[in-house]
Amino acid sequence: MVIITELLAPIVLSESVMEKASYLVDVHWLSQHLADPDVVIIDTRFTLSDSGYGQSQYEVGHIPGAYYLDLNKDLSSTPAQHGGRHPLPSWDAFVNKLSRVGIYSDASQRSTAKKPTQVVVYDNSRFAFAARLWWMLRYLGHEQVAILDGGIQAWSSAGFPLSSEIPAEKIGDFQPVPQPDWIVDRETLQQRKDLPNVVVIDSRAPERWRGEVEPIDPIAGSVTGSINSFWKDVTTESGLLKSTDELAHHWSSTHSEDEVIAYCGSGVTACVNLFSLVMAGHPMHKLYPGGWSDWCSYLDEAN
Repeated sequence: MVIITELLAPIVLSESVMEKASYLVDVHWLSQHLADPDVVIIDTRFTLSDSGYGQSQYEVGHIPGAYYLDLNKDLSSTPAQHGGRHPLPSWDAFVNKLSRVGIYSDASQRSTAKKPTQVVVYDNSRFAFAARLWWMLRYLGHEQVAILDGGIQAWSSAGFPLSSEIPAEKIGDFQPVPQPDWIVDRETLQQRKDLPNVVVIDSRAPERWRGEVEPIDPIAGSVTGSINSFWKDVTTESGLLKSTDELAHHWSSTHSEDEVIAYCGSGVTACVNLFSLVMAGHPMHKLYPGGWSDWCSYLDEAN
């Protein structure tokens, strides 16, 4: 296990949160571990307005040794009538991809005697896409995954080099141990959203939650009874995670004993809120992967 402690000076962690320190790394730690064979770096840059943006930016320049995983091609499956704009991928295909970039999962240690790979993921969008991969790896039982604080901007601002060299595939062994209780579908959300101590968090921009605008999906609005907590509010303008004290204050109305279900437009940026909740000392709460794009598809059908 890679213990990452020295890089978290801005975040004062209580003893109960210390195990979560490895979920965030800074550029200085990463620069010292580029050649570590037990570290795999993954670039997840993407933009909804241009599906080829992330791949093209990766080819121009990325953190040396990083692999690229695409939101549409690798972190999602093909959308259907229902299920949202970014349904979770075929887990078999995703696990195969993880093995081909050299990742050994926590579970594989029992059969391979290889220690679990420390995965570091980054983007340039305030964790928007990196958190999706962080959540997916943890959903499959892999704990050794961290997000690069500040993303590739922090890396470049610190004067560290970029590379256009595409790394060769490696041999890994990823044995998934899914956590099915971390996910809810539309029917489950419908049944549970109005129960006491169930908190439904809409992670989209406030104006989308209020139904004033909807730039992507066919119907504006939100899940009735949800509260709004914009995913960008847990980071600074430069893309750094806010301190533990700030995160604790941000989530002060959400208690660890609550059943929390987070959603967004399509199960991507809600993972930023789930990540920040964990970093604030909460357990992993639940994700509605279909998000508003799935929920409103049934409303659209009814019309």
